[in-house]
Parts: sequence; structure tokens; C-alpha cells
Amino acid sequence: MSTALIARPHVELAKNAVSMDDLTADMARRHADLPRLAAYLRTARSTGVRTRYFSRPLRSATVAGEAAFDERNRAAYQDALEMALLAAPRAVENAGLTLADIDCVITSHTTSWTAPSLDTDLIQRLAPQGLRRDTARIPLGSYGCAGGAQALALAHDHIAAHPGAHVLVVVAECLSAATYNPVDSSRESMIYKVLFGDSAAACVVSGRDGGGEGPRFRIDDTWQYVLPRSQDFYQGRFDSYGLHFDSTREATRAIGFVAPALHEWLDRHGTAFVPDFCVVHAGGPAILRHAESALRVGTGQSEEARTGPLRHSWDSLEQCGNLGGASVLDVLCRSFDEPAPGDRGLLLGFGPGFIVAGCRLTRA
Repeated sequence: MSTALIARPHVELAKNAVSMDDLTADMARRHADLPRLAAYLRTARSTGVRTRYFSRPLRSATVAGEAAFDERNRAAYQDALEMALLAAPRAVENAGLTLADIDCVITSHTTSWTAPSLDTDLIQRLAPQGLRRDTARIPLGSYGCAGGAQALALAHDHIAAHPGAHVLVVVAECLSAATYNPVDSSRESMIYKVLFGDSAAACVVSGRDGGGEGPRFRIDDTWQYVLPRSQDFYQGRFDSYGLHFDSTREATRAIGFVAPALHEWLDRHGTAFVPDFCVVHAGGPAILRHAESALRVGTGQSEEARTGPLRHSWDSLEQCGNLGGASVLDVLCRSFDEPAPGDRGLLLGFGPGFIVAGCRLTRA
């Protein structure tokens, strides 16, 4: 069996810290005539997100302003690429490697369409620093919040086909340009305005130990699943104002619907898989509570969140918001130093479709 070892990720948060008070004050001013505004704002505050980071200031044309689709799309991609260019070399350093050692780049980027996209532009921009132009590329363009977990699963598969390879995973999203759009005023969109943040995260998955300091997590198995009749749970939509995210009330409960198939995978060796640690996409408070229930690792009581198996997911949500596909790498980074050698864990990401990507991990 090929070895796939994850080195410590690097997370590059966008430079503009935005508080809950900043957002709710702006929303109250811009949507003053909206029926049930007060109720929507109470729901938004209940997400528990204290701070999130935007690539551009809140008052920018491409965030709270009136920029059209082309300007929003261009700015979001430019900012995502710049954050990715900062995160990728740091992740390679964490693995004790150089850019010239990288054999494959897997990227996930959903929030701004462009061609060429993130995978190609990373090689063009990082080639002068050593990234080879014959590096294999696997771009993921519509996985959204599942992008980080899906990329790790694909890195495992690539190493199985190419033993000893070093795979660089890069996820970059500028969600502020999509979710903080002034034309969106539904209950769900009001929650999204305060929930999401911008970032890039990267890590190296290696088929052999490349050196470097610190622990590694070994990927033991991977899993992918598409929930039947769930296409509208989460979906993206383009119009002249930009990219919008829509969801249904079933969306936050979807992980519960997936639970039987998840446990069939986890328990297929005949005994119940009980994780020593969990790395779960910090999608929102309802998603995390349903994940605790589905994984049988908590009671869903808020007072247990800080000490339970999903505590790093809760911390990531509070301190950064939902980082899209980069979220699971942020949670993984926060989890890196705690497990003891031999501890077994589970990594999960969820995305539009409704799709799930998972990895069973062991602290090497």
C-alpha cells in the first residue's frame, strides 16, 4: 500500500478583519426596509462567528458596493491567486521540501470563474521560484466547501498511482465577493453575509518522508458520496450581479441523511470506527451540531463544543468564519499537535450537490 503523509498546512487569511458588529450595522443600514430584518439579524448573530477576514474592505465596490459581475469576478480571482501564492511556498517549507520537489498540484477554487485558472497560474507565477513546468495539475472548479477534503482524497489517489510523489494541495476562495452582495436579502443570504470569510490554505501530501519538522498524518482510506435528490440543497447561481449561493432548509441537516452511508464505510472492517480526533469542515453551527450527532461524538449541547472532538472546528468557525474549501485545512492545522502517534481520526468536507469527501487518518 502506498503511503500518503500530510505535512502541516499553512493558512493565509485575508488582510481585512471584519467583526460581527461591522457586518450587522452595515446590513441594517442597507436593508432597513426589509420585512423581518430584526429576526434575520438575530439569526445571523447566532452563527457565533466573531471575526472573519475579507480580501478587500467592507465598503469596497466588490463587497458591499454595487460592482457588477465582471468587476467582482476579476477582483475575487486576483485576490484568491495572491493569497494562494503566499500559502503554497509556506506549505512546501512545512514539508521540508522545495518547490522543485513537487510532482503534482491539486487546486480547488469556486468563487470566481477564469481560464486559465488557479492551477496554471500557480505554475506560471511560481516557476521562477522552482516549481517545475511539467508538474501534473488537477483543478477542482465547483466543489466549494468540499474542495479541501476532495483535494486530499485525490492526492492520496495520485500517490497510489505514482508512489513516492509529492502533491501540493492549494485551496483559495474569496467568498466575500459572492456572499456579501447587496442584492441578496433572503433569510439564507443574510446568514451567508456574516458566515463566510476569504483565505487560501495549502499543504503537501507526500508518498515518502521529505524531512521537515513536526508530525505527519497518514491517509489510510478515502471516501466520496453524493446524496440522492439533493441537488438544490446548496447551489451556485450566476447573474449580472455576480455569483450567489442558494440553499434549502434541508441543507444543514444533510450530514444526518448521509450518516448511514458514512458509517457503512467507516465500519466496513467489522468493528465500529471510533475516531480519536475529528477534522470537520466548519460550515456553520447547525452543520457542526448535526455532524456531532452523525459521528456519535457529542450530544449537540453548546457547552460541550469547546472540549468535544469537534472543538477545533468550532474555534475555526468563531475566529475565521466558514472558509469554504479551505476550512478543513484550517481545522487540520489547528489539530496538528494534539493527537498521539497511532491515534486515528476522521476528516470530512461537505459541498454543493450534496457531496461529501472523507479521509481516515492516523497520526504517524
